Amino acid sequence: MQEWLTMTAADLGRGIGDGQIDPVVLCQTYLDAIDAHPLRDRIYARVTADRALAEAGAARDRARAGQRLSPLDGVPISWKDLFDTAGVATEAGSALLKDRVPDRDARVLANATAMGLVCLGKTHMSELAFSGLGYNPSTATPPCVNDEDAVSGGSSSGAAASVAFGLAAVGSDTGGSVRVPAAWNDLVGLKTTSGRVSLEGTVPLAAKFDTVGPLCRSVEDASLLLALTEGSKPMDMGSTDIEGRRLAILRTVAFDDIEDAPATAFDDAVARL
Repeated sequence: MQEWLTMTAADLGRGIGDGQIDPVVLCQTYLDAIDAHPLRDRIYARVTADRALAEAGAARDRARAGQRLSPLDGVPISWKDLFDTAGVATEAGSALLKDRVPDRDARVLANATAMGLVCLGKTHMSELAFSGLGYNPSTATPPCVNDEDAVSGGSSSGAAASVAFGLAAVGSDTGGSVRVPAAWNDLVGLKTTSGRVSLEGTVPLAAKFDTVGPLCRSVEDASLLLALTEGSKPMDMGSTDIEGRRLAILRTVAFDDIEDAPATAFDDAVARL
């Protein structure tokens, strides 16, 4: 079961759908890994074990009945500590918001839960999302998977660390801070278009610029999680025909100024599509 901790969310979902993975056992495996990890308190601000096990139990019942809600139904996810969670403190890494307890879930969390994702808990972050480093002396500074004594990138530092250290299948980000922690922790991070995914129930940094996006182990995971958090049905790429479609490429002056070899390789790759 330990191998589950390093599998992609999509593969875990397929295992649940095939009857090879029990969502409750999967959830407990993650919870045990979180509790046993020496860096637990630097990554998770709060673990919602009771909620996670209840949601996993419901996912198991649906799987047995052949009524799964989505490809990730039963898959565990961590949430950055600026997504409101009903009855659980949401402090955005700041003493200014200490003991702030919302009475309902953020829209993206509600959407994900409605599609069967299992909420493991809340992860540490840069204070009020105001840093690309991930450093937070007020609460805790999550480690980088490539150097435990280094910062993991921000502001979604704990979200990235939770996935990179095998303590969550996927993590969600807001504040637009997916790219730095994804790069520093060898993950896939998707910076979404402003306004595409709801910010309702999130602690804002700059509302006109904040976005919500996934931190995952694969591009497939990012695609699935994006659809589920925005409340839409994931695209079935297995039955999608792209024959005859055109790829739109945006070239810039900066791109044209780079060395010839990378530009030529790029053009060759596009020509082969």
